Amino acid sequence: MKVLLYFESEKLLAKSGIGRALDHQKRALTEMGIEFTLDAKDDNYDILHINTYGLNSRRMIRRALQLHKPVIYHAHSTEEDFKNSFIGSNQLAPFVKKYLVSLYRRADHLITPTPYAKQLLLQYGLTVPIAPISNGIDLANYQPVTKREAAFRDYFNLKPAQKVVICVGLFFKRKGLLDFVEVARHMPDYTFIWFGDVPLYSIPRNIRKIVQTDHPANVIFPGYIKGDVLKGAYTGADLFFFPSYEETEGIVVLEALASHQNVLVRDIPVYQGWLTDRQNCYMGRDNAEFTTLIRAIVEQSVPDLTKQGYQTAESKSITEIGHELQAVYQHVLTPEKPNPRYTQLFSKRD
Repeated sequence: MKVLLYFESEKLLAKSGIGRALDHQKRALTEMGIEFTLDAKDDNYDILHINTYGLNSRRMIRRALQLHKPVIYHAHSTEEDFKNSFIGSNQLAPFVKKYLVSLYRRADHLITPTPYAKQLLLQYGLTVPIAPISNGIDLANYQPVTKREAAFRDYFNLKPAQKVVICVGLFFKRKGLLDFVEVARHMPDYTFIWFGDVPLYSIPRNIRKIVQTDHPANVIFPGYIKGDVLKGAYTGADLFFFPSYEETEGIVVLEALASHQNVLVRDIPVYQGWLTDRQNCYMGRDNAEFTTLIRAIVEQSVPDLTKQGYQTAESKSITEIGHELQAVYQHVLTPEKPNPRYTQLFSKRD
């Protein structure tokens, strides 16, 4: 078995969750001993596993169909998570949905990160088989390391006792950026750091203004940072606060859980089935509730849920995801041969 992992505009999307999803796929296939190529000109493959949506992606599908190769489309995106992002995204969203559906329906099989995302796709009228498979997480990459945590605190010149709340995400309204800043205004004794970046010309003026100037002094927007500083922030901060309104999964949430970090998210449908309020994370519904929960979590007046959260991340490890991808590949190539893990995948996630 040889898989062509196709990812259009890899450099442009490297900073996004989709970019990290490709890295996880490569790791997962390597662990499973599945041969793969990233070379779009290599026709010597058995399955096209496609992650992106541009014109070249459409051409790749056409080429695969001409070669009678099965196509697996990784449905990372939906109309719902396109809204409230770039300038004009809400007006364009219905057309984006129509375009996505036109691509997805040409696949032999779809993969999407969560049962919630699968239900959205089913509501689009798609009849292609859909497997909900997490984007996964590299557990070893997010373990606490003293040197990393020191690099994080040194980078931001944080005092030893300074309480720090972090978030990681693009500068989108959908991600809850406005709420993050508003909560910070009510908690001037804490430092709030939002890691992430997006070209400022591409986002609405009110969001751009908040990122550049209109935020309180205890909020920091350092841009896109990776390596020891970010990993040190994941493990060395006092809380990961992710007030996003819409996700297909939320890789950064998995990264925080894998970092043995307490996590506070908005109570939205995408987390149903794998995150549970006050069991492996904390959930809030509005800024007043977020403010109360942040102080309670940081001041340790509520239980620490990092152990339970890490166990959740373990269930979505790269190795587990590799087994599930392999099951879908084998099913597409030999549907007449029942694959127990493929059957288990559907019964477990639906």
